[in-house]
Amino acid sequence: MTNHVDRFHAALTVLAGHGHIKQRLIKAYENNLVDIHEDELPVGLRQLFADVRRQMHSVAPLNGEGPICASVRKMSCDEASDCASSLVILFREMVRQQDDTQVPLALNDADEVRVPPFLVKSN
Repeated sequence: MTNHVDRFHAALTVLAGHGHIKQRLIKAYENNLVDIHEDELPVGLRQLFADVRRQMHSVAPLNGEGPICASVRKMSCDEASDCASSLVILFREMVRQQDDTQVPLALNDADEVRVPPFLVKSN
């Protein structure tokens, strides 16, 4: 899943850049997310990603343009913004799930491993 987190992070970097939302959405999706399949993601995120994928492939392309460009071209600015927001939510949840699988650090002195007194150097 780490690879997917990195790819979503790269997509969000593009989305946060300059330019029109539609152009940023096309570039973010085509360059980073187009070949991710929902079955590669955690179960709880599959439907949201499938919905995004469906939106990004909803229009038949014309005159040599790809399906992603055609689909985003037909979106309103609000629809493109909502799609970008879905990508942010997906990234957030992937990071959250990744953090849940890591070993927690000690939060206070009681949780720390104590050195036995016989191993402590005396003055």
